[in-house]
Amino acid sequence: MKKVNLASMLLVLSVVTNVAFADVELKSSDEVTGTWKLESTKNTASEKEVALPREDTWVFKDGKVTILHIPREGKYYDQMPVNYEVEEGKLKVAQVGNTRFDLFSVVEKSDSNMILRGKFGGFYYFKKK
Repeated sequence: MKKVNLASMLLVLSVVTNVAFADVELKSSDEVTGTWKLESTKNTASEKEVALPREDTWVFKDGKVTILHIPREGKYYDQMPVNYEVEEGKLKVAQVGNTRFDLFSVVEKSDSNMILRGKFGGFYYFKKK
């Protein structure tokens, strides 16, 4: 009996969690076009503290995204432009020098803010520049 109750509670919790984080479906790449400052990342949405403060700037333009001012070992570098597209409502960004891609779900989007969730669950908080 206890196992059934526990299973029921977990099922309800999973449904509520999915509803709370329903993705925003992108209709076209124009919705992300522009310059976005990546302010922070978190491992989970419920995490109170910022996992990693960031300084990168992502520039989406003409089907290409360029990530600028990426911190690494006390220095900064810029990533060369890679292709991006909207596929099934998600943001698909190519990886540098690879045939693979990163897939991001849009959790929240306004004219000035955007929250993306990576395919492994990390959250990315952006502010429009």
